[in-house]
Amino acid sequence: MIYSIHSDTGRVRSHNEDSVLFHERSGWFLTVVADGMGGHQAGDVASRMACNRMLDQFKLAADELDIETIEEWLRKTVSRINSDLFTYQQEHPDCRGMGTTLTAAVGNGEDVFYINVGDSRLYLLKEHEITQITKDQSLVGELVRQGELTEAEAEVHPRRNVLLQALGTEIDVSGEIGSVRWRPQEILLLCTDGLTNKLADSAIKAIVYEAASMEDAGERLIASANDRGGEDNITAALIRFSDQDGGAV
Repeated sequence: MIYSIHSDTGRVRSHNEDSVLFHERSGWFLTVVADGMGGHQAGDVASRMACNRMLDQFKLAADELDIETIEEWLRKTVSRINSDLFTYQQEHPDCRGMGTTLTAAVGNGEDVFYINVGDSRLYLLKEHEITQITKDQSLVGELVRQGELTEAEAEVHPRRNVLLQALGTEIDVSGEIGSVRWRPQEILLLCTDGLTNKLADSAIKAIVYEAASMEDAGERLIASANDRGGEDNITAALIRFSDQDGGAV
């Protein structure tokens, strides 16, 4: 795998509440992005806890994972993380009300399994096309799916940041779980809404395929979101399958 991970505070906020990681073990890879909420420090805590606990569980389970059990592992792991975060914010008044989105992808060969809570996203880029794999668990996302809002209306809706699901805010959480097949030279992108609120899918696609490398693609995505205002934290993780030369995207 060739990958790059980038996270930036943006041009307005004083601290970064996003977290991101990439890890390989026993033939599997794990990538996670999380966008914390709950005010200064609390959002940082929530996103960092979610990523760290996901990584800890992955390290423990990687030797035993297989494609028959991975979805159940994702479900149980995220449920456990949600419980941990909910308990933590109940026991720490300075973190009361904290929560985080979480989008995670676990892959082995051509099989990639994912879980999504909130409105961070997973994309697949192939044949110079881009497809959003996850569904936004947000108010406007649901209104778009019901046909009550267009995509264009959703982008400027005053309540576009209202989430229907987040880790740590309720005792139970329902994550979106699924799988996607990818092949050599295809690219996965996991990102927070600090990127997608500033860049349309077509712009993301153009930036990635015009970049000289995966690292260059990540840097350009962050810079482009900042050039458009950078009001939010911006995070992007790019993974390309079975690249041999490390050259241009």
